[in-house]
Amino acid sequence: MKIGSPLPPLSAKDQEGQSLDLASYGKEGYLLVFFYPKANTPGCTAQACSLRDGNAELTHRGVKILGVSADQVSDQKSFVTDQKLPYPLLADTDNKIIQAFGVGGLFGFAKRSAFLFRDGKLVWKDPKGSTQDQAKVVLEYLDSLKTK
Repeated sequence: MKIGSPLPPLSAKDQEGQSLDLASYGKEGYLLVFFYPKANTPGCTAQACSLRDGNAELTHRGVKILGVSADQVSDQKSFVTDQKLPYPLLADTDNKIIQAFGVGGLFGFAKRSAFLFRDGKLVWKDPKGSTQDQAKVVLEYLDSLKTK
């Protein structure tokens, strides 16, 4: 996915089993879509908790957060509950979203990565997906916009 690419018109179920359409969810304002290989594993928990801990500042700056992995709805629900995550997680069990973003990894897992959209268009990406400092990296990008 290249800078300027639109959010793909794909849907998946969130941790509550409700269908969420990416393009509709991110059509206005900022949307950070982050990918992680497996719920409740060490690196994925660090990444998700970094965004949980930075959620107030990101929300204050108009950024919505959405996590995506190939996990089942029940695994996403446990992850949200166990880690007290304040944002939705999508269960991309058929790998459609993972493939659309080009972040497919071994055995159907998503590669850790993050993508920031503004009004439905990609404006920034972190192809490596920071773990402990994912929120900080996004906030630094937003800060850089102020100085331009």
